Amino acid sequence: MPANPPAWLLTVARRRAVDRLRSEAVAARATPLLAIDADLSRRAMEVAADPAAADDQLPDERLRLVLICAHPVLSAELAAALSLRLVMGVPTHEVARLFCLPVTTMAARLTRARKRLAAVGSLLPPDDDVLVDRLGTVADVAYLAFTAAYAPSSGDRVVLPELAATAVELVRVVRDLAPPEARAAADLDALWALVLLQHARRDARTGEDGSLVLLAEQDRRRWRHAEIAEALRVLTPVVGTATPYRLQAMIAAQHALAPTAEQTRWDRIAAWYAELEALTGSPVVRLNRAVAVAETDGPEAGLGVLRGVDPRRVMPHRRAAVEADLLLRTGREAEAATAFDAAIAACPEGVERRHLEQRALLLSRRRARAGSPRSRSVPSAPG
Repeated sequence: MPANPPAWLLTVARRRAVDRLRSEAVAARATPLLAIDADLSRRAMEVAADPAAADDQLPDERLRLVLICAHPVLSAELAAALSLRLVMGVPTHEVARLFCLPVTTMAARLTRARKRLAAVGSLLPPDDDVLVDRLGTVADVAYLAFTAAYAPSSGDRVVLPELAATAVELVRVVRDLAPPEARAAADLDALWALVLLQHARRDARTGEDGSLVLLAEQDRRRWRHAEIAEALRVLTPVVGTATPYRLQAMIAAQHALAPTAEQTRWDRIAAWYAELEALTGSPVVRLNRAVAVAETDGPEAGLGVLRGVDPRRVMPHRRAAVEADLLLRTGREAEAATAFDAAIAACPEGVERRHLEQRALLLSRRRARAGSPRSRSVPSAPG
């Protein structure tokens, strides 16, 4: 028994009352946001139960929902982030990764975006004129979702096939629906070729045990060559003025056309990455360019490009992993081991971290056989 039962009861009652008042205040603020979530979910369930009930102009309900999220009250970036989270089901931490932002920052931005939509009051789909204006945002959402499916930052799967298939289908639908002038403006043919080329490699991306298989080590016989042929047919007429989607599609096509990894035209890929970086200023593009330059001009040249990549604007474990690989190729094994340690420490648990641990372990054993002192401990690979 408490020393003063009446006082104890009064304290408990007061705390319960405060909790109740706080809950009611939170509920009052959250009701408009929950209404948006409920409306989006209701629409999706209605079409799943009766696909014939969908509007003939917008036969894919995901497209309808992304168009709603792409309301002009939101910036293109906010619209894309909200669509990924609410419509495509991408976890908040993956959305944050795609935009190179801290998870807390992205969560706050998503909340603000939902509040802005709630203030609009109407979630009706846009008319034909607005549809054309919003196609660019829909295309960006679809490709970001595709990227999230093929590059999850954590977990035990290299590929998220359900999300990848949904993103590919969304690109197909929006391309089929777009008038010719809108299709050209949003560069939808190049985007369609890009996702087909990358999706065609899905069967070769993992080993029988689910482990990560790098592009250079993939069995190219397992690629979907019919999809590659369709992508090349679509891409050929649109090659011309450089755009982000066209340059990425041309890079993917160069990988697809190479009979072996050794026959890849890395000089062309490095040049296209340089154009893409000039267009976008993306640190992720620069990271990829460092790899291409290393293949063309040697690992020291690749390290020179890599030094310009701000680790705060990319996933730090991937920058460190590229650095470790390039250092290893220059023969600087002690520095490579340190870089592998940094990559492992920054990488979330999952298949990618196990891949890094395996590579670090192989390097550690090689150095031990050569009699080199270890600079620091390297985690061993599981299993």
